[in-house]
Amino acid sequence: MLIRKQSVLTHNWNTMELPITQEAVDAWRKHGRLIQDVFPHLTPSQRQFLMSGVTEAEWEKAFGDEANINPDDLMAIAGTMGKTVIVVK
Repeated sequence: MLIRKQSVLTHNWNTMELPITQEAVDAWRKHGRLIQDVFPHLTPSQRQFLMSGVTEAEWEKAFGDEANINPDDLMAIAGTMGKTVIVVK
């Protein structure tokens, strides 16, 4: 499924092809299931993209080494992750 999301970091629109179904997206978004339970086959960066629209390259550019990430930055990002997934068919 082709997913298009606006990045919460850069506000760029990013697109990624993911091996998921609309039914699984609905189970995650509408029924409150945990993303790692619904999509265990996705990589962490693919799940991050699905939640926030942030690509692996954007994350690396913004935060670099995980040891140096500011927890306040992560909380600010987490607060924006409820945005709607846009599905391009």
